[in-house]
Amino acid sequence: QAQLVESGGGLVQPGGSLRLSCAASDFSLDYKAIGWFRQAPGKEREGVSCISPSDGAPHYADSVKGRFTISRDNANNTVYLQMNNLKPEDTAVYYCAADLPRPCISIIEAYKYLKIWGQGTLVTVSS
Repeated sequence: QAQLVESGGGLVQPGGSLRLSCAASDFSLDYKAIGWFRQAPGKEREGVSCISPSDGAPHYADSVKGRFTISRDNANNTVYLQMNNLKPEDTAVYYCAADLPRPCISIIEAYKYLKIWGQGTLVTVSS
């Protein structure tokens, strides 16, 4: 059964860094659109970053531009989210999702219809 598994979350101080991984099993991430989303307590899920063969460049939410970097490792069938200069407002459960290679704007806006999701990994930014 196709599934995604996130890892790499944890507790970090403000200004610190984490690298999240999104590993796929039983299907290939090649030529898929991959989105990273997060959900803080009491808030709606929001798109953080996305990478898609349909786009020329990765997509980032304004709140994370310049701090987060998404990358794809096809050899290991994994997508990463490098998060630097973390802030308390980045605290959330982070999820990755995979879908057909549609443009990222579609992936982000229609996230409720994405086909494959991971279980999430908790990121806590606190001193």
